[in-house]
Amino acid sequence: MDLHAFVFGVYPYIATVVFLLGSWIRFDHEQYTWKSDSSQLLSKKYMRFASNAFHIGIIAIFFGHLVGLLTPHQIFLNLGVTDMAHQYTAIYAGALFGAVCLTGGVILWLRRMFNRRVRAASRWMDINILGWLMFTLVVGLSTLPVSLGHAAHGDASTMISLSEWIQSVVALNPHPELLRNVDLIYQVHLFVGMSVFLFFPFTRLVHVWSAPVGYLTRAYQVVRMRRR
Repeated sequence: MDLHAFVFGVYPYIATVVFLLGSWIRFDHEQYTWKSDSSQLLSKKYMRFASNAFHIGIIAIFFGHLVGLLTPHQIFLNLGVTDMAHQYTAIYAGALFGAVCLTGGVILWLRRMFNRRVRAASRWMDINILGWLMFTLVVGLSTLPVSLGHAAHGDASTMISLSEWIQSVVALNPHPELLRNVDLIYQVHLFVGMSVFLFFPFTRLVHVWSAPVGYLTRAYQVVRMRRR
């Protein structure tokens, strides 16, 4: 087995197993560390803007990838979405939400690096996972000029190959050969993206599992002040 076959045929499953099993073990044994470790009380400057931009961007990017790559090609065609329409939608949406996420993420990373109070309360993985996410995002944004070049020539083969590869992985029948002729920048993006799932259980990202959806319907909190 060569390196390409390992990275795109075996590594996805290693990352997935560590992601799921590691998350379960951490929740079972270290529930007191199952939190986002908010630093807002230490420094509020730019925090609301940066946090909102980062979260809006990354959520949109995640679900965009999920729908765009896991939806079978024929379904898009049956819905009247041509390959070029699909590709341009992915390019423009990726550029928009990628820029939003990158803006917020860079501010958060600089804040953790250079704000003394926040840095003192940060763990090693807090800084590094945020840096890795930004690196993944920059590599992803670097694919856009290549995608635009493909789209300008009416070539959707790369998009289709990426989609078919991820679907083969999910179906437990991986076909790494689908990515043999894909531009290197896409392959690098896939590798660093899969690595996020590998690191996930050891970072503050585990709080994603406990997304506070209930906040949307919870009752108001009653606060009473004691008069002197």
